[in-house]
Amino acid sequence: MKNPTLDNILLLIISFITSCDKREGCLIFRYIYRYLECTKPFKRLWISSLTDEAITRGMANLKEGSGYDALYMAADCRAKADWLIGLNASMALAASSGMGNNSLGRVQTPVLAMICARYRENRSFISSNYWQLHITLEKEGAYRSFHYTEDFKGKEDAEKLFARLKACPPARITKVERRIIHQAQPLLYDLTALQKDCNIHLDLPAEKTLETAQSLYEKKLISYPRTSSRYIPEDVFREIPSLLRMVLRMDGFRHFAGDIDMFRLEQRSVNNKKITDHHALIITGDYPRELSAAEKSVYHMIAGRLLEAFAPECKKESLLTEASFDGLLFRSRSQKMLFPGWRNVFNYPEDKEDDEKDTDENPAEFEEGENAKAGGYSLARKKTAPKPLYTEAALLAAMETAGKNISNEALRETIKEQGLGTPATRAAIIETLFKREYLERCGKSLTPTSKGLYIYDAVKDMRIADAEMTGQWEKMLADMETKNGSPETFMKAIAIYTRQITGEVLSLKFPEQAGNAMPCPKCGTGKVVIHAKLAKCGNEKCGLLIHKKCLNRELSDSHIRQLLSTGSTRLIRGFEGKMGNTFDARLVFDEKHNIAFSFPKTGKSNQKRTVKPSGSNRKRKI
Repeated sequence: MKNPTLDNILLLIISFITSCDKREGCLIFRYIYRYLECTKPFKRLWISSLTDEAITRGMANLKEGSGYDALYMAADCRAKADWLIGLNASMALAASSGMGNNSLGRVQTPVLAMICARYRENRSFISSNYWQLHITLEKEGAYRSFHYTEDFKGKEDAEKLFARLKACPPARITKVERRIIHQAQPLLYDLTALQKDCNIHLDLPAEKTLETAQSLYEKKLISYPRTSSRYIPEDVFREIPSLLRMVLRMDGFRHFAGDIDMFRLEQRSVNNKKITDHHALIITGDYPRELSAAEKSVYHMIAGRLLEAFAPECKKESLLTEASFDGLLFRSRSQKMLFPGWRNVFNYPEDKEDDEKDTDENPAEFEEGENAKAGGYSLARKKTAPKPLYTEAALLAAMETAGKNISNEALRETIKEQGLGTPATRAAIIETLFKREYLERCGKSLTPTSKGLYIYDAVKDMRIADAEMTGQWEKMLADMETKNGSPETFMKAIAIYTRQITGEVLSLKFPEQAGNAMPCPKCGTGKVVIHAKLAKCGNEKCGLLIHKKCLNRELSDSHIRQLLSTGSTRLIRGFEGKMGNTFDARLVFDEKHNIAFSFPKTGKSNQKRTVKPSGSNRKRKI
């Protein structure tokens, strides 16, 4: 160490920056410490918030760095294991499939498996009909709808009962049950919860939400965004009233000023025992200025959630009414808002439950024991529906709770707190699946591409696609953190597993894509795979790319195969120029393997011009 003073300052800064991180933060510091060949002792500042009070208390109680050796070893093993398995499995996949831009990983492959399995389940679902009976009972000009408590699978039985109802005497009200429902306010945001809500309400991808939140953090407008906690400690809670007053002065929240009592704030999100590496995501006291549209929207979500989390609870009245109609039991459920509380902050339609009635509907209300006249009957045909395709919000939730389907109880408990990935890495995992062309967006839904299904079919029965493997890893790492596990034992197990999975992947056959892959005419070594929207060489260094839409003309797979095999397509009719005029031409490769037009001979020599493929950044050349 050439400059002891500078080194001491550097170590203090590094320790402070990573002080709120757990496993990963500890690892970053140790790597830099070792890289600098430092041998000096160090102490760890371990705090959960960055208030003056928390920092002062933490500095007065610095912990010996050696006390976190086990945490460092667990983090080091995890990083090495991810690298070993991801690198070897991905290279084996490239070798066995003959294509580049593929990868497998401890987290991304189980996530791909979840998406593909749901897609297959959704698409193979065979809908069946069922029938529901409804009656409408009348009282003093008001009406209430009831449904028969059982559904009918057969239309004939439903129609028989429907015909019977018309000859029945008035219904008798057999049960009226009212109860007050207290709907607790939501917890403060962690990163995953923020990403889910931004996807639902703002249609932002998880990666964009993280990028925007990071920008707000760097502008000192919000707390650390990559948090997995939804709670704040008591010292931070003391700052909440001033932050809430700031929020209530903002556009969009002034209407709520009369609904919250600063001296009786709810404290559901305050719990010192549930703080992890960082506390929940909240705004700071700095007022936002000069924000982009995305930054304004995400900041608005975080500020609004702060208001929701400390606002009064929502109170509703639930009403259950049952009626007997010639011995047949019919039921009606409804809810009436008594006090909206926190729900009045945003008043999202998505927050409304199915049996909540608008206050202006005023459905009929009955007393137990009275008779009621039927005002109408209906027989409705319904269809069973499959589980919906994943949206990003639903996928983030599934990744967060991935351990619930693991059969081994010990592994299930270990992964329950972790899920698949971490709040800081889940967005990147999803984006990786898009970059690998395993997924595509269809509206808000995530659907696997043919390539994604192709990879899934090949590896779905392997342990690398099973969330239970992650559970086993997390249990071993958790044991290591508490000094009940050995790094050597863990890494030996990882080495054995890496050899196994690499051998399995190398032995894979990919018949589904065989007919869709052709030798690349540009590099001569890669395979060009024809996808739904483009054809691309699997050799990443090659760069051959053919878009299947060219000047408003869709190219068929046959056109692409002709071009790849002979260097030219047959005459294609219906290309559309800039001025809207249509023309016919062949597509050919020029000397650099860019796509060019070859026009039919009309007494002049054949002419070629390079075309900018749709979606490309290359300039048009004439």
